[in-house]
Amino acid sequence: MDSFYAKGVEAPSQYFVGKVWVNININQNDNYNSMIGTVNFEPSARTNWHTHASGQILFVIDGVGYYQEKGKPVQIIRKGDVVKIPKNVIHWHGASHSNSMTHIAIVTDLDKDQTDWLEPVSDKEYDNGDQALQESTKATSLTETAIKNHHELWPNYISKAKQTDPELVEVFDNFAFDEVISHSNIDTKTRVMTIMASTIASQALTEYKMFVNAALNVGVTPVEVKEIIYQAIPYVGIAKVIDFLYATNEILIERGIALPLDGQSTTTPETRLEAGLALQKSIFGNMIDKLYEQSPKNQLHIQRFLSDNCFGDYLTRKGLDVKTRELLTFSMLISMGGAESQVKGHIQGNISVGNNKETLIGVATQLLPYIGYPRTLNALNSINELTAK
Repeated sequence: MDSFYAKGVEAPSQYFVGKVWVNININQNDNYNSMIGTVNFEPSARTNWHTHASGQILFVIDGVGYYQEKGKPVQIIRKGDVVKIPKNVIHWHGASHSNSMTHIAIVTDLDKDQTDWLEPVSDKEYDNGDQALQESTKATSLTETAIKNHHELWPNYISKAKQTDPELVEVFDNFAFDEVISHSNIDTKTRVMTIMASTIASQALTEYKMFVNAALNVGVTPVEVKEIIYQAIPYVGIAKVIDFLYATNEILIERGIALPLDGQSTTTPETRLEAGLALQKSIFGNMIDKLYEQSPKNQLHIQRFLSDNCFGDYLTRKGLDVKTRELLTFSMLISMGGAESQVKGHIQGNISVGNNKETLIGVATQLLPYIGYPRTLNALNSINELTAK
């Protein structure tokens, strides 16, 4: 986190236990009448009990910590959490026993505010936080395989859902990360990439961000991540994809990856139609000529758009091979619903480029926990119908 904020000065020991670094900006003279700053708690560091006359808001931006109001249980706070502290409420906050914690602190109505520092938090009071954390992260009846497969994607990840919905986490993780994975030979990298494509089509932004991080953890390159996003545009539409693009950029920047990435386009405005049409025909054969011949004159431009835009602009790009791109398209289409005709066309396309029936069933199986049974069964029906001909 040091690259994202200035660490500041060490907090005074009469108000804090352990190493705490404070970087405060007072805006009283800038018409904001507020105080904002970052506070970094090293493991086991915390504030004394104290109050704020104007209240306080904490935005946790890194790590794991504790927050407690007098007379209430300790709360576990993690990156992304927001804590709204009422006026004059006695409270304390700090890092967990083994993790640092950084938050942004905001106080408004600064001219009316007063911080009253009270006694230090006792070790016994502080240790209640560790007990709460252990309860929130204790293992449920997860299989060893589910734990191993989950850890491969997100090492040392602490699930918020496990704290609030432990039974659901147990059921889902054992199913998605053990039972489902055991029913196909899809490698980890391909599985994660197809789930990424599926979550875009399903408009599942939270799950998508989880799998972008998983993808980068298991060796998917930043270029490959971006190519999945770009390929989604002709199938899902820019209006639905743009938020996923921005979320991807934020994750890449957080990981220190400079943007923009190297360009992957292989066509120009002059060559895009010829190149796109050639790629279409290499995948779908004479069907493309028939589509052009059968298209009404007032709709012929759509066929041309498929050739020069969908294929010429997007699918001729470097960064992913054609076999992978067809699997990604299949994943998006079966996740969208209502695109059965296109699903069947791309089942044929997948078989043409070397993705056989078992591979398609394997991908549909891996997507089942994320898209549900109806769309998975529709996909299987289309696979069975097309491969029987």
